[in-house]
Amino acid sequence: MSKTRPGLRFQPTGGQRAVQVPTGKKQRLTIERLSSDGRGIAFFEGRTWFVSAALAGEEVEARVLNAHGKVVEARVERVLQANPVRRAAPCQHFARCGGCSVQHLPHSEQLALKQRHLAEQLARVAGVEPVQWALPLVGPEFAYRRRARVALRWDAKARRLDVGFRAEASQDIVAIHECPVLVQALQPIMTGLPQLLQAFAKPQVLGHVELFSGTATAVLLRHTAPLAEPDLAALRAFCQQHEAQLWLQGEGLPTADLPGQVLSFGLEPWNVELVYRPGDFAQVNETVNTAMIAQALEWLAPTANERVLDLFCGLGNFALPLARQAREVVAVEGVASMVERAAANAASNGLNNVAVFQSDLSQPLSVSGWAAQGFSAVLLDPPRDGAFEVVRKVSELGAERLLYVSCNPATLARDTVELLRQGYRLKRAGILDMFPQTAHVEAMALFERARTLV
Repeated sequence: MSKTRPGLRFQPTGGQRAVQVPTGKKQRLTIERLSSDGRGIAFFEGRTWFVSAALAGEEVEARVLNAHGKVVEARVERVLQANPVRRAAPCQHFARCGGCSVQHLPHSEQLALKQRHLAEQLARVAGVEPVQWALPLVGPEFAYRRRARVALRWDAKARRLDVGFRAEASQDIVAIHECPVLVQALQPIMTGLPQLLQAFAKPQVLGHVELFSGTATAVLLRHTAPLAEPDLAALRAFCQQHEAQLWLQGEGLPTADLPGQVLSFGLEPWNVELVYRPGDFAQVNETVNTAMIAQALEWLAPTANERVLDLFCGLGNFALPLARQAREVVAVEGVASMVERAAANAASNGLNNVAVFQSDLSQPLSVSGWAAQGFSAVLLDPPRDGAFEVVRKVSELGAERLLYVSCNPATLARDTVELLRQGYRLKRAGILDMFPQTAHVEAMALFERARTLV
């Protein structure tokens, strides 16, 4: 065996590995444009930089959060030359909290960003533009969020309980005593929560807290071991002071501290009340949710003699209002607990024309009894993964109209390709501003069979 000569270095195939950009490094950059998630894009020394809190055309000094390959993620430290539309962030925690990422944009610019993202996805992926663009559905900029998850972490070394929200690109917790996007009913609870929990005798057993506001206000505490009696007493007193239900979750499912307590929210235009439990999916923005349902009913326009299919029905957010207009609504959901909840909600609201079924909607639609008679119209509200397997067979149901509510323009555009292939046309589309101060885009799209278009 030959000896390796001193000083000889062996390089991996492909040449010398590029030196990585160190975390914390500060760099002056010129921002070229905004990405779909609202971050500024800059190019420097062969790398693409994604810079949060930056705007197009700005000169900034950015601090590196992390880097991998040719991509660097960073955050603005100083704005050296500002875009004229920039505004001062309304929240004092904007510089650190990872939640509301586009507060430095006026609301009108936030809407324009979301509209561009939806249009670009539909054009680039599906090569299509709707016959008609709808105006954005909007609500209040702030005080809209009726549900929030508060992070807790016990720092054993510092003997300190951190209470707040996650920092951007980090597991660090930003201490927060107020959050402008929470509904007013949750504001005093959020303000008093840190002091309450930090005074616990056994804070190390705390997991996280969830806050809810609907027909009642509620606090859910997740804990990894039994609470000390003084801690539980303090928590009960706090909830009583704020007229909030207390829910606890140890190893099992969430349980109300007082038996018989119920969480629900109303859909007033349709005289519907939906009961839910912590852990169930419910839209966080009441105003936009109500407007979304109203627009869905207007676009889909079900009549009193039609049979309508609601896929990914959840608690019945669309199915029950639909049932006020259609002859029959078939609601399908993959999660067994949500199927039970939707069926119970239909019964408690006296809607006997709703039938709820369980089916794995990540798989192609099977020939099921509930599908045998076909449908005049279909509504689907899938998760971020979209509904590709479902839409592959949707034309076999005979629906003339299909309304797609999306929380991810990329998968909506992908599924649009399949719907176009089956003979549907994109009649209308528009954004739903469910999460102001963030770049998250929700959208609604109406598809009709080509022959029905005038």
